Amino acid sequence: MSRFLERLAEEMPIVADGGMGALLSSAVPGLRCPEEANLRAVESVLEVHLGYIRAGAELIETNSFGANRAKLSRQFLADELERINAAAVRVAREAREVAGRDVFIAGSIGPLGDAELGGFDRAELYAEQAHVLEGRGVDLFMVETFYELDELEAAIAAIRSVSALPLVALMTFDAQGETIAGVTAEDAAARLRTLDLAAFGANHGAGPAAALAALARMGGEDGAVLAALPNVGLASMSGQRIVFPHATPAYFAEFAAQARALGARLIGGCCGTTPAQIAAIREAAEADRRPSGSFLVHERKQAAPFEPTTGETELARMLREGEFVISVQVDPPLGANPEALIETARAVRESGRAQFLDVNDNPRARARMSGIMASVAIERFTGVETIPHLTPRDTTITGLESLLLGAHAEGVRNILAVTGDPPDAGDYPGTHAVYDVDSIGLVELIVKLNAGEDWHGRAIDAPTTFLPGVAVNPTADDLELEAERFHRKVAAGARFAMTQILFDLESLVAFRERVGGWPVPVLVGVWPIRTTETLVRVHNEVPGIVVPEHVQERYRAAGPAARDVGPALGQELIEGARELAAGVYVLAPFRRPLDVVELLPEAD
Repeated sequence: MSRFLERLAEEMPIVADGGMGALLSSAVPGLRCPEEANLRAVESVLEVHLGYIRAGAELIETNSFGANRAKLSRQFLADELERINAAAVRVAREAREVAGRDVFIAGSIGPLGDAELGGFDRAELYAEQAHVLEGRGVDLFMVETFYELDELEAAIAAIRSVSALPLVALMTFDAQGETIAGVTAEDAAARLRTLDLAAFGANHGAGPAAALAALARMGGEDGAVLAALPNVGLASMSGQRIVFPHATPAYFAEFAAQARALGARLIGGCCGTTPAQIAAIREAAEADRRPSGSFLVHERKQAAPFEPTTGETELARMLREGEFVISVQVDPPLGANPEALIETARAVRESGRAQFLDVNDNPRARARMSGIMASVAIERFTGVETIPHLTPRDTTITGLESLLLGAHAEGVRNILAVTGDPPDAGDYPGTHAVYDVDSIGLVELIVKLNAGEDWHGRAIDAPTTFLPGVAVNPTADDLELEAERFHRKVAAGARFAMTQILFDLESLVAFRERVGGWPVPVLVGVWPIRTTETLVRVHNEVPGIVVPEHVQERYRAAGPAARDVGPALGQELIEGARELAAGVYVLAPFRRPLDVVELLPEAD
């Protein structure tokens, strides 16, 4: 039995390291890929390894996740494959020697993505990389961040064709315990159990809570050894930077305790995690910390014809006349069936408590029905006016113009321009965003269309009549940057704004003072969260959202009655916003969107 397997069988779990690629990309500008740092910035790679070892990591991963021939060839680095992988192991071994600690070195191997399109043989690619990594002295392989179970099994077989080292296999799951390829955690566990792996489990994904949900579904009761190395949470964009949420060390300590209780023997982190989180995991492991329950792990028509609107939208009229606006925010479906969305719109319309539905555009960088097309369906079949969100993340300027002109033809006029979550930090690592323009440029494009011309100033057949809006975050980490961008958005032509979700109004008041009063009408985001567990997860894992300590304490103090705190707080925020803003938007509950109606105030 290998030394790693002997250690894995001991009572205390092995603490692994955290994210490598994100730290290197921010520390070393101009890298074609994080693995290039093995040749161009050896000291930076060494310092990342040492930081995790000093924090208590007993296992570090080589900086080789994407260092296969297919991916390297896209960056014109295919000829450097052996040097990059060899250097990855050499630097990790040097870190072990410098630290003077007995640390395991795992050879990191990631999925190939669309490698087959380049004419590469999948098995040969995995085997080639594994052969180099083992030859330079790794102790085991970490085969991670897979979505397709067939591809993961193929990678395992290819690696085993050239190596007998222990192997840990990890897939990445969403909050519902599924990969974007539709593989459930239960199905993954059933097939991986048969492959004689050292451990299997979850990495990357949507944060610690999602990893715990996957582990609960995988089940370690039969003695299977599980592993959990999640992202710090969902990332967002701040200007040109990828920003991760501030999941506290205490949050990761609780995650480690719960992961251990679910059968995890290997616990660490992925994108966004730093030595601070790894130190907290180590402390929790050494103290044999027991779960406190801060996470909650869950098990898994016809209508009258619609006439396109013309002229001023109802939203524009209400904002102009100072009437208080209430909108309901919904996510479009993951599939092609809009019925649940349309049913929610009808319920909102019939309640008379809200006037609009605003519709997200692929939130968390996960592919859903287009927010624009979902809005077209809502307006056509229910007559409820919508405020679709639109991000330039996935679409060129030409594509954005096409979407907007099509939406205008169908009568959709209100548009909220948002930057959108970066795909690398969401469900599609390794893919690339478009971003021909950012949210400010998108507003400028809409204003050009309203002036009767396209992005390049060429005349279109007739001017559009869009009402462009923008997002603003009064709780942003960099309030100076947020205020500066808000003014730029307004200068570009924004006619209204919608805030990030807020849980008290102090930050709204402070931000209003910072920007010198609202230059455009503002709608405040309200989320009547029903459980303390969801509140804690949102605060720690969702970028841009801050839950003040006094609100968290209010939920905790309520105990079993915490379910009533969210609606009560929501009502308070809505009433408070009447004095501070032009309106609110209220998030519909994810699994029971129709419940949003009872959370809204009675119509006057």
